[in-house]
Amino acid sequence: MKILKTQVGIIGAGPAGLTLALLLRKQGIKSVILENRSREYVQARVRAGLLEQNTVDIYKSLGVADRLLREGHEHHGVYLSFDGKRIRIPFGELTGGRNITIYGQQEVVKDLTNEWIAGGGQIYFETPALKIEDFETNNPKIHFESEGEEGVLSCDFVAACDGFHGIGRKTLPPDTYKEYAITYPFSWLGILAHVAPSTDELIYAYHERGFALHSLRSEKISRLYLQVNNDDNIDNWSDERIWEELAIRLGTEGWTLKTGPIFEKSITPMRSFFIDNMQSGRLFLAGDAAHIVPPTGGKGLNLAVADVKHLADGLAAYYQKNAIEALDNYSKIALKRIWRAQDFSNFMTTLFHKQDEHGSFTYQLQKAKFDYIHVSNAYATTIAENYVGLPFAAFE
Repeated sequence: MKILKTQVGIIGAGPAGLTLALLLRKQGIKSVILENRSREYVQARVRAGLLEQNTVDIYKSLGVADRLLREGHEHHGVYLSFDGKRIRIPFGELTGGRNITIYGQQEVVKDLTNEWIAGGGQIYFETPALKIEDFETNNPKIHFESEGEEGVLSCDFVAACDGFHGIGRKTLPPDTYKEYAITYPFSWLGILAHVAPSTDELIYAYHERGFALHSLRSEKISRLYLQVNNDDNIDNWSDERIWEELAIRLGTEGWTLKTGPIFEKSITPMRSFFIDNMQSGRLFLAGDAAHIVPPTGGKGLNLAVADVKHLADGLAAYYQKNAIEALDNYSKIALKRIWRAQDFSNFMTTLFHKQDEHGSFTYQLQKAKFDYIHVSNAYATTIAENYVGLPFAAFE
């Protein structure tokens, strides 16, 4: 049996686990990462691509932002369209210079993994965590399997950054938290295409045929989405039909959608989920293990990074000052931002998705909100502040 020992045992080598490991290293705290999947799989997963100002600042502080700053695209605003009428919300002007950066999650993971390994960090790929035990004591243990051999990682604390289906949340005593969930009555059909973006900044669009979003990944790759029914099938959508529908929903006078070869397409359900307690004893949850948000607000990866920033602060206080208060309050601190992100994600989702017949009462409420954004600097500022991410000081 393989026996490992460290200060913080981390389950999951996604953005949450890797960022936590690097934040802890900066404070002189040792950690070991266990990851169920292979390195190739983790680094190829296409997920989020929007980084808040807070996230970019953290990666700068960790010294892992060189490629991000070189290849990422900083956006100073976003376009919002409703029935073909398009307006722009200028982030920097409304938030004192805070903006977003478009940079794929898989690229973030590559950068973090390379930095962790280059500094001598231990990470075990294709090593599923099987069980977490003794987390109510001072010596938690993570049982795992690696190369057909069982092993145990003994540590002071466990950070479960292992996603929605991981063992972290399943290990929390069920009487210590409540679950909150919304399943929206629509899904996203997402594509990646080899074509230069048709826009310099993201476009969110309401149309009587449904929602559409034009995003991007690079100067040569575009990322676009369409609202579809939950029971729809990707086989129903030929490349030609997808481009035709995107052109209709995103269309405004004087603007043309560029098309190109689609190399990936999938349908993703839209849902919100989270629990109101993210810790028990010396077991702490972060990222998708504790919460899911619909991608409309671009909050998933950014919430994960915020979680581990708070967790790293608490662990640093414990090891350096023998102070436990920040760790005890981890859930309380993290949940302030999570609630805010859930509300904003729900707001953006319900504002731009077709939920009822065009012209219905629900539609008129959506249109009234959009019209108010157009005339109210205060309302536009609220959206800008939430979109780029509120500073950490806002939740203290």
